[in-house]
Amino acid sequence: MAETGTVMAAKEVLRADAVHVDYRTPAGPATAVADVSFGVPDSGVTVLAGRSGSGKSTMLRVLGLLEWPSTGTVWYGDTDTGSLREPQRRELRRADLAVVFQNPSDNLLEYLSVGDNLRAAAQSAGRDCASVELLEQLGLPGSQDWRVTALSGGQQQRLAFGCALARGSSVILADEPTSQLDNASADLVLDTLRQLADGAIPVLVASHDPRLIELGDHLARLEDGRLVDFTSAGAS
Repeated sequence: MAETGTVMAAKEVLRADAVHVDYRTPAGPATAVADVSFGVPDSGVTVLAGRSGSGKSTMLRVLGLLEWPSTGTVWYGDTDTGSLREPQRRELRRADLAVVFQNPSDNLLEYLSVGDNLRAAAQSAGRDCASVELLEQLGLPGSQDWRVTALSGGQQQRLAFGCALARGSSVILADEPTSQLDNASADLVLDTLRQLADGAIPVLVASHDPRLIELGDHLARLEDGRLVDFTSAGAS
């Protein structure tokens, strides 16, 4: 893996180098992430695991360019994202980094139909979308004219991942995508994550769901904001 301040290794799609995040609170600064360094491989499912408050969601938001680190560097490819202005970061998110939030309805436009959500996502990245074929791939055939609210929570999350595919995203980041779902709906999401990874789209997931952790090919475990373990299926 790359040393702090250097370009990331060729087989890492994202890399955190000595990332530290402090928040201001009435009681003084509070550390959410403490000098974390690790790379997200360019294939498979990488899981950021840890108990509530371990810093995994903050780490995912920093890697997804939704939040700036207090110190440290996030690399995307050979790009030091800290050197980018906010419009450039926003364009990178739109074109390459898709973030799926834990509340299914936060990922979608409820006033649009299922198919129109996919088309809107594609248009935001200047792409066309074959929504019928994509819905079949997602296990949602025939739903293009449905209201989003007609979908179950698991189906909505599937559609959110579909919107990332419609934009042509290079990597998908998901924050606790099964935490608000029943078991049957969560199973739909787990199936979709595996399909994405098998299709050569790297996925980074923050989760404490043991089924999702078991699904992962790579595991970064956080405790109290610190990286305590990183294991990879590709490690020798």
